[in-house]
Amino acid sequence: MVIKEANLDIIATRRSQYPEDGKPEFLLVGRSNVGKSSFINTILSRKNLAYTSAKPGKTQTLNFYGINDQFYIIDVPGYGYAATDKKTQAKFGMMIEEYLEKREQLKRVFMLVDFRHKPTEDDLLMYNFLKYYNLPVTVIATKADKVSGGKKQKNLKILLDTMDLVVGDDLVVFSSISKLGVKEVLNKIESLI
Repeated sequence: MVIKEANLDIIATRRSQYPEDGKPEFLLVGRSNVGKSSFINTILSRKNLAYTSAKPGKTQTLNFYGINDQFYIIDVPGYGYAATDKKTQAKFGMMIEEYLEKREQLKRVFMLVDFRHKPTEDDLLMYNFLKYYNLPVTVIATKADKVSGGKKQKNLKILLDTMDLVVGDDLVVFSSISKLGVKEVLNKIESLI
């Protein structure tokens, strides 16, 4: 798949603001600072389409990126960021839940986890939340370039043992630096649109 066009088309906080054109959608979820903006910029071959920030927790809306006039990638607020107050976290949760409840255009969820660390309690809660809605999930293990060769297999085993993926879900080891996993993600999107 060649990405010819990528734009931030819609910024939404409620269902009435979602696109109504029926194009396939791919949702991105992950902890704050797991690298969602870098993931978007890397798979779309753009430098600054999604804003990367040194301060986690910047995304506070559902951001619909229109790609090639064919599909959307949706970035949602990150979870697990301690500096976000409980009221705001609850608002983000309701916003995401409202999206998940009745979105037939949603083809797959890309759930980003940090490959350097064991998945957190928040990661496991999110995965179980997605499974509650019977959503197909691809776990994206980000920041793989920061894991040395000898630790890669060990970290992979820890991740797979901890997440205990259901049949049909899969895992892509990813790096926005080396571009590891980019082709795999684009092939997966292409096969679903």
